Amino acid sequence: MTHFRSLKLSLLVASLFAASTGFAADAMSKDDYKAAKDKISAEYKAAKDACKAQKDNAKDVCEKEAKAKEKIALAELDFNRSGKDGDRIKLEKVKAEQQYAVAKEKCEDQKGAEERACKKEAKAAEVKAKADIKAHG
Repeated sequence: MTHFRSLKLSLLVASLFAASTGFAADAMSKDDYKAAKDKISAEYKAAKDACKAQKDNAKDVCEKEAKAKEKIALAELDFNRSGKDGDRIKLEKVKAEQQYAVAKEKCEDQKGAEERACKKEAKAAEVKAKADIKAHG
């Protein structure tokens, strides 16, 4: 009987959480939104500054990862603010594009045919991710 009670409690908590997230978009004020954007910007600047100690392609990859995290965080913020399906799709596209950008930069550690194959694989992953977004949009 206690297993059934804990299951009921879990379902209740899950449904309350799901209901509350639907109202999250309405609850974000302009000030909260601006504060969140400022935090994302500060985190990006700190991450980019941390890249200065690195050299060559490791520095480029670090900077690309910092920029990708910023772009994804901004897209997530917009989706969380609006709750609109269009913003969810935009978020998924931004994730795919940024994963590709980082993967492509990492490929530059390789040379010649290996680098070309790596970039081709990264592009194929982006194309697949975007096709999945369209299919399930």
